[in-house]
Amino acid sequence: MRPSPRRALQALDRFNAAHPWDHNAHYHRWMLRQLPRRFGSALDVGSGTGDLARLLATRADHVLGIDSDPAITSRARALTPEPARISFTVMDARTDLPAGPFEVITCVAALHHLPFTETLHAFRSRLAPGGTLVVVGLYRPATFTDHALGAIAAPLNAAAGWFKNRSRRAPRPASTTARTRPADMPFTEITREARTALPGTHLRRRLFWRYTLTWRRP
Repeated sequence: MRPSPRRALQALDRFNAAHPWDHNAHYHRWMLRQLPRRFGSALDVGSGTGDLARLLATRADHVLGIDSDPAITSRARALTPEPARISFTVMDARTDLPAGPFEVITCVAALHHLPFTETLHAFRSRLAPGGTLVVVGLYRPATFTDHALGAIAAPLNAAAGWFKNRSRRAPRPASTTARTRPADMPFTEITREARTALPGTHLRRRLFWRYTLTWRRP
């Protein structure tokens, strides 16, 4: 007897839980490719334990990582060797952001926790002329294309989890940030709002239930 689709999905969920991996870190190297080889100051919003901030510091004069979770921020400091051109600060981006200006602003898996349009305007005001904004975000699947990408991503997610954990006796924890809530904006709405707030922005759906946004301030 062939397994039902529901049982197959449950089995896939159990496999994924046993072989976790970091979907956000998967895009870190791609983010670096969108940035200049060298730049002055960078702001990483929702910095978690600092993985991306430490990568940015290989190119930046200084990186400021902000996160609303004091425990995760403390962990980021502990994981960052000295001397380092990085500082981490507890700050709630829903109500406040550093004044800037910054030559680079990054935000990974945090924008859906924030007021979307207002936050994009805040990023714009803190980005230096010629600076670059790079976002990896989550969206709510709503269209056929969204669901088709999700269907493609499901087996690839399992394969990536197996590949990344195959040489470890125990699976590596997947999350390096606070637990995220599901996104509530569909990609079409994200695209419309972003192009209004940041004319000329480039957005693209990605695998593993993510989208990317890049914008360079004139």
